[in-house]
Amino acid sequence: MELMHTKPRFDFVSLRTQILAFTFSGLLTLLSIGSLLVQGLNLGIDFSGGILVQVRFEKPPHVDQVRAALSHLHLGDVSIQQFGSAEEILIRIGQQSGNAEAQGALANKVVEAIKPTADGGKVELRRVEFVGPQVGSELVQSGLWAVFYSFLAILLYIAWRFEWRFAVGAILSLLHDVVITMGLFSVTQKEFTLVVLAAVLTIIGYSINDTIVVFDRVREERIRSKKLSIGMVINRAINDTLSRTIIVSLTVILVLVALLIFGGLVIHDFALALFVGVLLGTFSSIFVACQTVLLLDKKGPVTHEQPAPPPVTETP
Repeated sequence: MELMHTKPRFDFVSLRTQILAFTFSGLLTLLSIGSLLVQGLNLGIDFSGGILVQVRFEKPPHVDQVRAALSHLHLGDVSIQQFGSAEEILIRIGQQSGNAEAQGALANKVVEAIKPTADGGKVELRRVEFVGPQVGSELVQSGLWAVFYSFLAILLYIAWRFEWRFAVGAILSLLHDVVITMGLFSVTQKEFTLVVLAAVLTIIGYSINDTIVVFDRVREERIRSKKLSIGMVINRAINDTLSRTIIVSLTVILVLVALLIFGGLVIHDFALALFVGVLLGTFSSIFVACQTVLLLDKKGPVTHEQPAPPPVTETP
């Protein structure tokens, strides 16, 4: 796959590039961590537990009237938002006492309570979901373990297949992508659901694939050009794979843009997380993973070919 007719010769490992890359990544990472610590994630019903009721009106309802009608039921924390079309709304209710049958009865009470706000029109119950607190807690733990085990497996594989420096660079790159993606959901307070968690795990797979492609080219260059410094080798490897990286990332981004525009609300958050993750993964493979390997090299970031030593002549 060729995007550029001539092989690029950009200097990706200069000191100025490293400073700019780490500054940009560091600011985004700190902002994300700060938001995660202060605001946290807006956990969806999958993780927090509760009841989700989707209803459809004949005419677009007034959210304020629906909220006022539900206030008489004393349900506690209630979230109301439009879903898909102007006639449909999602009602999220915090965890309530009782078994599944009681939760179903409560959903029917919700529908009856909001019928007066429909101005004589019909109110159709489209969907009811109930997640208990124990299930939600188990899903949180399972999600965290899934991310941890994926990181551990990647760390061990790359350390065995390449070197420990490459493993450290890959893990830092993945942490960079995951933290910033989750930070985006924390800053915007978009709902973090199982679908978004699936997108995060997909981002890990995409990002590490892109990183390994560059690392594999680095290994080939080191074998082929043993006299070159690690900085020069990394620079050549990034330039050699740059066309492939841009083409693959661009095709994925075009699909995700189509999903963001035409996919609807059901898949919007999934597509958004992947869109941000693909951009971050492409950036981090070059400016985080490779730069970390370069910084951990004992010889330092030399980016030019070392001059050959002068010939030794014997004197009689």
